Amino acid sequence: MKSNKQQLFLGIDGGGSKCKAVILNTSMQVLGEGTSGAANPFHNLERAQQSISHAADLALADANLDVSLKSELIAGIGLAGVNLPKYFSLMEQWQHPFKTMHLATDLHIACLGAHGGEDGAIMITGTGSCGYATVKGESLVIGGHGFPHGDVCSGAWLGFKAVEKVLLSFDGLINETLLTEKLFTALNCTDSNTLIETIAGEGATFYAKLAISVFDSADEGDEIAKAIINEGCQYFEAVFYKLMAMKPTRLSLIGGLKPRLMEWLSSAVVEQISEPENPPEIGAVLFAMNEQNTNA
Repeated sequence: MKSNKQQLFLGIDGGGSKCKAVILNTSMQVLGEGTSGAANPFHNLERAQQSISHAADLALADANLDVSLKSELIAGIGLAGVNLPKYFSLMEQWQHPFKTMHLATDLHIACLGAHGGEDGAIMITGTGSCGYATVKGESLVIGGHGFPHGDVCSGAWLGFKAVEKVLLSFDGLINETLLTEKLFTALNCTDSNTLIETIAGEGATFYAKLAISVFDSADEGDEIAKAIINEGCQYFEAVFYKLMAMKPTRLSLIGGLKPRLMEWLSSAVVEQISEPENPPEIGAVLFAMNEQNTNA
């Protein structure tokens, strides 16, 4: 494998379901990419660190660069969970394998990426959900409190609500729902008891995988699934108007649920959503470059 003498930058976008890595040179050319497992230190600190390191290895391999170059990478790392000071501190104490590590929230790097390093606002809907804006030195975070306490309109929230409704349906407290059949198929369950056994002790990543069943059921006309999505959209639109009150020049919607959610948001909101210029992992590199220049 070849080596490269010029300075290389690593961008990391770590969330509750996956960790994406990208390696760029000083000319902002993408040399390699890699994706590993969950990387939210709030859920599991050790696993998050392992996922970051593994994603970097995969990106180096994709770039046809020797793994020994990992120790020469300037890393910009944006993670879910580090909005909480405890987990930011724990990650800063990590004996990381990189030359330098610049740590930020997943929100900040996503916003930088979406708006080419400029001010703006974002709403994220993936495993978790959150709103964020930075305008003229002022920033605002809405949500991001984590599952199950918050993260309304996230994949985890949608999946959790689906299970809740299925169990209520079993008890005869609400109407039957297509969600029952879809969750049984997804989880290989046969009745309410096996469903309870399957979900016992599971967290955000598990429930997020069930979100697609909610959208599929709603598309097939299921009123209970529609009500779940509409509740989530009502929250997300309130977040949207709160962010727009800061008068950002652009607002982008980011996350794995974006394609499905855009079909349910009101046209007044959709019309004001701009496509992100770059993915969050590129924003992580922009963050690292800026930090390097600031500290030089």
